[in-house]
Amino acid sequence: MKILLGEIMYKRNLTIRQVSILTDIPKSSIENIMSGKTDPRLGTLERLAKGLNIRISDLYDSPFK
Repeated sequence: MKILLGEIMYKRNLTIRQVSILTDIPKSSIENIMSGKTDPRLGTLERLAKGLNIRISDLYDSPFK
């Protein structure tokens, strides 16, 4: 499963700081998710989706969609 947060941020011209403010997720966590150091929990995916006004399924690419 690939997390598409970086691609979404690039398309929307959003910075890590802006996403952090929109989602109330620490910048360090967003950086770790984008770099692949950590996999986000379901609650984190929900907060990202809500803050970015997208579906959770838009945040990842999986052959099992």
